[in-house]
Amino acid sequence: MEKLKKPSLKSLIISSLILTTSIFSANCKPDSNTPKIDKQYIIDKYKNIIPREWGENVTGVKTSLDTKQKVIALTFDACGGTKSNGYDRILINFLIKENIPATLFINSRWIDANQDIFIALSKNSLFEIENHGTQHKPLSVNGKKAYGINGTANIEEVLDEILTNQAKVEQLTKRKMKFFRSGTAYYDEVAIKIINDLGIDAVNFDVLGDAGATYTKKQVKKAYLSAAPGSIIISHMNHPEKETASGVIEAIPILKSRGFTFIKLEDYPKFRSRRT
Repeated sequence: MEKLKKPSLKSLIISSLILTTSIFSANCKPDSNTPKIDKQYIIDKYKNIIPREWGENVTGVKTSLDTKQKVIALTFDACGGTKSNGYDRILINFLIKENIPATLFINSRWIDANQDIFIALSKNSLFEIENHGTQHKPLSVNGKKAYGINGTANIEEVLDEILTNQAKVEQLTKRKMKFFRSGTAYYDEVAIKIINDLGIDAVNFDVLGDAGATYTKKQVKKAYLSAAPGSIIISHMNHPEKETASGVIEAIPILKSRGFTFIKLEDYPKFRSRRT
C-alpha cells in the first residue's frame, strides 16, 4: 500500500488562508451568521460553469479610475522568471526622487529572486504592493493560453495562483493585498468571480505603457502622454535593460505640467470597467 504523503507547507498556507477568508455565496446576504467558506466550496460553486469570455477586459476587470479629476495611477509589474528577475533601479529611484506614488504588482518568483529589494520597497510609503500571481500564469479555469503561455488548468490552480503569493506577501509584509493582476493580464470571467469571492479586485489598465517592456523610449513617452483623467497605466519594473525608465522620466514632467497628479490604487475608491 502506498504511504500517505504529508501535506506540503504550501498547501497548508493556502488552506489556512482560504479558511480564514469570509466569502459570501451569490445567493446569500452577507451578515454575521454567514459561514466561512473553504476551498472545496469554491471548486463546487464554479465547477460546472463554462466561461464565455477570455481576454484583458472581460466582465468585472477594473481598467480605470471612476473620476474626472486629473489623476493617474501608475502601475508597474515585476513578473519574475529566468529572464524577468531584473530590477529597474533607475526607474524606481526616479519615482522616489520625484515623490511619485505607484502601485507595484509583484510576482512570487520575482520576490524569491529579490527579497531584500522587495522588503525595502514594501516599507516605502510611496509604493503599494499588490498581487501579480505565483507562477505568472493567465487566469483560466480550463487552461486557455495567452501569448503562448499556458493558463491555470482548473479552479484549484486559479486559487493557487492567487493565494500562494497572497500568503507569501502577507507573511513578509504583514499586509493583505487588495488587488490582483494575472500574468499576461488575461482572464476568463469565471476566474474574475473567484477573485472577487476572495475579497480581491482584478485591476488591469487603459494605457499600455511599455507593452511588456518592448517599447522604445519614444513609444513609452507617447503612451504615457495619451493618459486621461482616471487612467491606469501599466509598465514594467523588471527589465532595466529596456527603455521603460527613460520614457517614463521624459513623460512625467510633461504630465505634471498638464496638471496631472499621481496616486496609488488603494487611495482611490471607485473604478471603471470596459464591460459591465
